[in-house]
Amino acid sequence: MPVRGAIVLAAYEPNPELFARQLRSLQAQTVADWECIISVDGDDGTVRRVLAEVAAGDERFRVIADGTRLGFYLNFERGLIAVSPNAAWVALCDQDDHWYPEKLETLIPHLDEVALVSGQARLVTYPGEVTTGHTDRRDLGPIMTALNNQFTGSLCVLRGDLAARSVPFPRMSTRAAAHDHWIAVLAGATGGTRIVDTVVQDYVQHDSNVFGDPSRMQSSGRLGAIRTAVESARSFTRRYEGSDSLPAMLRMLFRVYVGWRQLMAETLAQRAPETGAQVVAVFGRRRRFWPTWRLLRDARRRGHVPGRFVLEYLSSWAAGGLIGGRRTPPTTSTR
Repeated sequence: MPVRGAIVLAAYEPNPELFARQLRSLQAQTVADWECIISVDGDDGTVRRVLAEVAAGDERFRVIADGTRLGFYLNFERGLIAVSPNAAWVALCDQDDHWYPEKLETLIPHLDEVALVSGQARLVTYPGEVTTGHTDRRDLGPIMTALNNQFTGSLCVLRGDLAARSVPFPRMSTRAAAHDHWIAVLAGATGGTRIVDTVVQDYVQHDSNVFGDPSRMQSSGRLGAIRTAVESARSFTRRYEGSDSLPAMLRMLFRVYVGWRQLMAETLAQRAPETGAQVVAVFGRRRRFWPTWRLLRDARRRGHVPGRFVLEYLSSWAAGGLIGGRRTPPTTSTR
């Protein structure tokens, strides 16, 4: 089995100070046999300048850039496609975090037993470096992972064969499409997942974070949840559907929750038909309402999802019924 691995770093107009610190933390890893593929979304000037200042002569770093804007999701896909088929493992990396030296050494051995492993992170503000807490990720199994993902990409290391199987990503015209969610669902069905309690990096929180820490999703009460859901739906709809008309809002509401999981399940049925059957049954086109309701109820009672999530998921289900979401796939999921 090959030893060499890959780090896929997705970059977009990085803060030079944070990006330089992240590159240095990669160089300081106690596991040094890797290639770092930096996939640049848009202009690559800052990336190349900082890389030249920090890692001149370090041939482990490779930049992929053509000036086009792909967005966060597809930029990670491009990086994964560029990974050597012989890579034993692949670590996903954000541009502005800070890895502890033993991160790879701590996580990689778990890949002898599972297809994907994640650690925990210290949450740190920037500027100021104030510690605001620590992640508390929990591996709740394949079904709950599909419902509410606990795997943050920047904390994950995966087997090389899983990385190759994950691309191309399922296509959906919504921000709900998340590379780490899809990869975790695929891993849960094909080789298993694991989250360890070891803190392996700093997770930097600042205004330009794409998602931030998803474990901190909170509800501000029933009326506040409804208002937030409507405002978010209108904003997403204008961006991804071109208008905020009622039909467009129904399409977007369906895609953000039920539709995205349906697309992952249908893609899983193509790539792992034997091992992904359970997830496909719960979230695929043949799903049924009452089993879904029981799943949401149990997830809420156990504290796995907030009440706001349940409300929005049920609204998404209703929207799908109005637009015929089962019959018309959100987008293609072919390989």
